[in-house]
Amino acid sequence: MIELKSAEEIGRMAVTGRFVGELLAELTGVAGVGVNLMDIEHHARRRIKERGADSCYWDYAPSFGRGPFRNVLCLSVNDAVLHGLPHDYVLRDGDLLSIDMAVGIDGWVADSAVSVIVGTPDPADLRLIEATQVALEAAITAAQPGGRLGDISAVIGETARSYGYGVNGEFGGHGIGRTMHEDPHVANNGRARRGIRLDPGLTIAIEPWFCRTTDKIRYDEDGWTIRSADGSRTAHSEHTVAITESGPQVLTRQP
Repeated sequence: MIELKSAEEIGRMAVTGRFVGELLAELTGVAGVGVNLMDIEHHARRRIKERGADSCYWDYAPSFGRGPFRNVLCLSVNDAVLHGLPHDYVLRDGDLLSIDMAVGIDGWVADSAVSVIVGTPDPADLRLIEATQVALEAAITAAQPGGRLGDISAVIGETARSYGYGVNGEFGGHGIGRTMHEDPHVANNGRARRGIRLDPGLTIAIEPWFCRTTDKIRYDEDGWTIRSADGSRTAHSEHTVAITESGPQVLTRQP
């Protein structure tokens, strides 16, 4: 069931979104060569507690994964792209780090992700990150009231192919609002002018993610961390977006 939000409710989601954007920007500054992933995780835990927010990841227990997720961030390094389990790993020069977080404030949720290079960048990694960012911005532009969900999915897939990347269809974006995962599913590939109507009040998380040389994935033994099947590098970008009468409103922009 899809719940359309009022302008007031979108405004409350925007409060959460501002905090998510601010904290993601802060965390990208914390990440650096020689920094342990657990230091980034604990920094986020402290800031979330100070804000009086609630992590949507803590105790999250979907059908995949082994046991509840007991962290507030997904930290995915290099060939890991989604649901990276924070662990004792010290970042090295040239690592590609994806940071994904979702929190709730006063009952309203926002979700966002960003990929960054730690230290010396590889041009191929920069191009991969750029592709996810370009796809995300194109998808936001396509999220117009009166359009169709397939308009968003189609432009993500088209962007991936224009960069020479494949698209995995197993994980994508999702509805969001009172909880982290609501209807509808927002695929990263599809056909324009198909799917549900984009009515004002619809709030969704749009999250293109690509692997450099494959569209297949595999899971770590932890049951959470998802990697490219061939070990190639990966990137992930995400924003929470509200469809309004005047167009798409991004709720999680970084300052």
